Amino acid sequence: MIASANVPGERETLIEIYGDQRKALLVTLDGLSEDDARKASTVSELTLGGLVKHLTNVEKYWITTIAEADPDAEFDVAGAENAYTLIDGETFADWLAEYRDQAQRTDEFIATVPDLDLLIPVPTAPWAPVRQHHTVRRILLHLFRETAQHSGHADLIREAIDGQSTTMTMASDANRSSDRA
Repeated sequence: MIASANVPGERETLIEIYGDQRKALLVTLDGLSEDDARKASTVSELTLGGLVKHLTNVEKYWITTIAEADPDAEFDVAGAENAYTLIDGETFADWLAEYRDQAQRTDEFIATVPDLDLLIPVPTAPWAPVRQHHTVRRILLHLFRETAQHSGHADLIREAIDGQSTTMTMASDANRSSDRA
């Protein structure tokens, strides 16, 4: 049997796995110009800048939902109108910086939230009109899934813009690191 002293706990594991997913997204976005961040390069209207904005706001939204636990909360559909679009006055660089800042705040939240099993009232929405309650853990796993899904979108969009493949970039970076060791 392996001693558990060197095995990270659940929170450390959640932070590590989420960090790995965010890192993959950031590799996809590395070196991207403002123009390319606004470019819809597939049949979808999704852009890389819009995805970063969305993922930043999704993290903020769910961490606030947990922290405030409002039993009467409703999702603001009108407020989500430009959720996936960089509008005038917004820049990719600003949203990327905010994404990194929010990631740090979310990791700190995961490390310190008192109870991962606490039931949180989920805001109702037109697609979910009946109030549900989810554990903090389940909400965090939803965030991970959301980030993974949109990281896949981002990878396809980036490949259509300039041919960069996140997987190939990460493999190349790993090879360079092992060559230096």
